[in-house]
Amino acid sequence: MDDLLTRLMHFQPALLATIAYDVLHIIVAAAILVVGWWLSNRIGAVFAKAFAQTHADPTLAPMLKAMGTWAVRVVVFVAALSEVGIATASVLAALGAAGLAIGLALQGTLQNIAAGIMLLMLRPFRAGDVIEGSGAAAGIVREVGLFTTRIERSDGNAVFVPNSQIWSNPVINYSSGGTERIEVDVDIAQRKDVDAAIGELKKLVADEPRVLTGTTLAPVVSVTSYPKSGGVKLRIAAWVRAPDAPLAQDDLKNHAREALQQAGCGVGAVTEELAVESEA
Repeated sequence: MDDLLTRLMHFQPALLATIAYDVLHIIVAAAILVVGWWLSNRIGAVFAKAFAQTHADPTLAPMLKAMGTWAVRVVVFVAALSEVGIATASVLAALGAAGLAIGLALQGTLQNIAAGIMLLMLRPFRAGDVIEGSGAAAGIVREVGLFTTRIERSDGNAVFVPNSQIWSNPVINYSSGGTERIEVDVDIAQRKDVDAAIGELKKLVADEPRVLTGTTLAPVVSVTSYPKSGGVKLRIAAWVRAPDAPLAQDDLKNHAREALQQAGCGVGAVTEELAVESEA
């Protein structure tokens, strides 16, 4: 009996030491995960900020930021597993096998990633370019991501097109031919004249030979706002060849007032501007 008590007394400190050792390693592993996750976000943010100060294509920033962030997170995850005593070699082998199975199941998704990388490397278009591809891939390119390309259509709505669809189909880049988007803002005094004013402005734009037409480059006449003071703000947005932009814009501005006055619509200020996404 005394022998048993003596053994228990020696066993208890050893057990407590083992538990404390394991708990300490678990706490360290958790700290590695928390700090590593925070550090990956910081590295991604710093990388994106530094990239924004260069003259590189802005479509590269989101993808490279995501790749850098997740690369750090993978290293942190492996380090945390190693801290708790898990053999990382076997874990990496299991992850490789799981990755192969997931890759076979997600072939379409991986195709989008590969297509996105190829689009960024070969750069058939850049952010701000006007393109026309198959399906909904028509409009102004805003961002090329890991899986999709974000395109702003002529009506202002955003469409997300799978990268593989763009990469595997012909794409027309109108901006490479030297097109610019011009905008002319028109104020009308009475809200009841909105429909008539839009109709007259559409006729005016249709009669302007320098305005480009087509599915992607179709001109748009839309309402931009209803001021509290009354009236309505309308906008003509049209694509023209770069050399024609100044003259076409001046003509639309001058003729817009005349056309609306002849239609009996009260006209306020008429202003003009080149859109930000213009490409010379």
